[in-house]
Amino acid sequence: MSDASRIRIVPTDSSALVRVLMSHEMESGQRKDSHGKPIPAWHIQEVTVLLNGKSVLSAEWGTAVSKNPFWQFTLKGTKAGDRVTIQWKDNRGDSRSDEATIGSM
Repeated sequence: MSDASRIRIVPTDSSALVRVLMSHEMESGQRKDSHGKPIPAWHIQEVTVLLNGKSVLSAEWGTAVSKNPFWQFTLKGTKAGDRVTIQWKDNRGDSRSDEATIGSM
């Protein structure tokens, strides 16, 4: 299991800027190890963002996303106390869910 995602939320009047740093190796399957053997692909495939338990954003990722991906987006219609949850699942079946609460301005 990977380390927790680091989630930072900057609230504004009626929206929130969400910054997420995910911890994942994100191996493409194209590289070879020191013995010349291919390193198997291992990458995040599905990402979902929930606001107070309701899905507001989903994405499908592939091998072109870098190691420990950084993701930034704006959520509209938020207020202090709202919960933002980031969930992901990779091609090996591993998954992770991390949550942060929007603070006041």
